[in-house]
Amino acid sequence: MNWTEQPIFFVDFEGSAASGVLEYGVVTLHAGRVVEAKTRLCRATGRVHARDSEVHGLRADDLSIHAPFANDWDYFAELRERGPLAAHYAGVENSLLKSVWPYPRNSPDFARPGERVIDWGPWVDSARLYAQFYPQFASGRLESLVGACGLQGELEALAAVHCPPDRRRYHAALYDALAGALLLGALARDAKLAGLSVMQLLAFSTFDPQKRDALTQEELF
Repeated sequence: MNWTEQPIFFVDFEGSAASGVLEYGVVTLHAGRVVEAKTRLCRATGRVHARDSEVHGLRADDLSIHAPFANDWDYFAELRERGPLAAHYAGVENSLLKSVWPYPRNSPDFARPGERVIDWGPWVDSARLYAQFYPQFASGRLESLVGACGLQGELEALAAVHCPPDRRRYHAALYDALAGALLLGALARDAKLAGLSVMQLLAFSTFDPQKRDALTQEELF
């Protein structure tokens, strides 16, 4: 199965290990297009440092009326059952997710068709993919890549539809998730990259040559 035929769920969190997840954004990407988006604010479970608030614009007092992120177990477990998760530099999102729920339900292993696994990964990582497919870009930062690929206008249009009015900016969870999903979707416009399997996309999402070779070998044999 080509990766474009498989729903992929692009995730972005605002927060930290200290504060917990304060906001999430999830974008469903299918056939290289954004087909669904969801976001909400979450009550802090620890201290929200002032330096972090300066970046993401979220403060503990304003978040106290919202349910904690842990209440959304069923939603995230169901996503993992339906398709692979994706993020830009996915290690951050994986760590925050595992700090709340170390394991999902028994779910399909999209890196090994027909197998099952109890793990949030492997993740599709847009930062790793761009670093390998487009090494000419000077920066792997989300904002820089969106600009370099000419996607800023498309991002603004999607944000106007899906993001809360005061969260249409970088370092807002759904805005960043939309940005990452657009970068991933842009790969589908290259016929060679659109023809990759889900397993190959996951293999290219790691810089670990042993993991990448293991996934590639399993697909070949």
